[in-house]
Amino acid sequence: MSKLTESINGIRRFVGEVNAELKKSAWPTRPELFDSTVVVIISVALLGGFVAVCDVVLRQLVRWILG
Repeated sequence: MSKLTESINGIRRFVGEVNAELKKSAWPTRPELFDSTVVVIISVALLGGFVAVCDVVLRQLVRWILG
């Protein structure tokens, strides 16, 4: 039973330390979170468009070379 008690105490200590660290964190306000979300969505859309264009160009280039 000693190992079980040690394991449970270790888990409790870990959860307590995580809780303490989370309280130290600076959480974003709602407007900051919204702005960051918009930036991420736009960035993902731009990157997706870039990858799509590269895919089309490279596909046509390979078709032209293998032709």
